[in-house]
Amino acid sequence: MGIAELVERLARARIGGTHNQYARSELRRERLREYLQSRSDATVVLVGEAAGYRGARVSGIPFTSERQLTGAGPAEASATIVHRVLGELGLEDDVLLWNVVPTHPGTATSNRRPTSAEVRAAAPFLAELTRGRRAIAVGRLAAAVLDAPYVRHPSHGGASEFAAGLRRLVT
Repeated sequence: MGIAELVERLARARIGGTHNQYARSELRRERLREYLQSRSDATVVLVGEAAGYRGARVSGIPFTSERQLTGAGPAEASATIVHRVLGELGLEDDVLLWNVVPTHPGTATSNRRPTSAEVRAAAPFLAELTRGRRAIAVGRLAAAVLDAPYVRHPSHGGASEFAAGLRRLVT
């Protein structure tokens, strides 16, 4: 299935009680289409837990804040760390970023862990985006779902461990 079809399918998806940031936003759908197209040849995919309330819920792109895209809007700490480390490694444009659950579990001002039902509902998207790529699980939930090497999530004091783990796996 092509990228445009995947994004449209995602925009129509109901993934449990998550907020689908693509459902009513052509801007987020277009950003995701362009992002996925730009990384279509990526051989590595970093897979996090779920879209964050200050990250993909607003920007439409996993591990990416609106501030990183436009210079305005909310910043997101994990996104900043992930992009900084990928930049230091010279891989920012060569790695696809994705989440086990691509939609946002939580409210406009908070995150929550996705339920097992939400993880199951999102599984076809995860399978499609990881197929043929080397997946690296970012955080415990992704590690539990994927049969992939694990790196610590950069949030809550994990930036150094995330950077060291990613360096070890990709260099």
